[in-house]
Amino acid sequence: MRVLVVEDEKELAEMLRRGLTAEGYVVDVAHDGHLGLQLALTDTYAVIVLDLMLPVLNGYKVCERMREADVRTPVLILTAKAGEYDQTDALDGGADDFLSKPFSYPVLLARLRALLRRGASTLVQELVVGDLVLDTARHACRRAGRAVELTPREFALVEVLARRPGETVSKHEILLQAWPGETEDVNLVEVRISALRRKIDQPFNRRSVRTVRGVGYQLVDDR
Repeated sequence: MRVLVVEDEKELAEMLRRGLTAEGYVVDVAHDGHLGLQLALTDTYAVIVLDLMLPVLNGYKVCERMREADVRTPVLILTAKAGEYDQTDALDGGADDFLSKPFSYPVLLARLRALLRRGASTLVQELVVGDLVLDTARHACRRAGRAVELTPREFALVEVLARRPGETVSKHEILLQAWPGETEDVNLVEVRISALRRKIDQPFNRRSVRTVRGVGYQLVDDR
């Protein structure tokens, strides 16, 4: 599960990255609002931890522009600005929760879990790329109306690709998102891509799983 931390205090950001990684999350970090916004708009996260007082673009603007772009990822504001109006402005700007610095780390984790539970009901449960359909709630796959049996690891792999149809996803990204903490061997990605092709492409005479040589893989509508 991916988390984005947007925090300009580098020691705090690193502490959050290490702590959340130890909890099983895959963590990206941005130290300014512009980079944080770009990541929020281009990548898929389960939750975002966002400071308000950021260089380049403040947290209020980051949150507002995310919502204007229809990015519905839950946002936890984490800031030293604890005034009543600061909280009101952040929540009115699209944030989902507010935690003041200094904070209790167990409370932070509890707030994140609550946001994840709340956000789970709004996540897209069916991913469609051409005639390939993934039901993420049931871990079921269909192509051209026919059921395709996938292992849990194969399903995790194709889900990563299906959430970014037509985009090139690197082997390293696949490792982090599909099987966090399982392995550092990128060659394993090639092996599982080959197995996936034998199940979702070859029986249907398709080439929807594409290799971008030297970069990664794409899932495309090849009808």
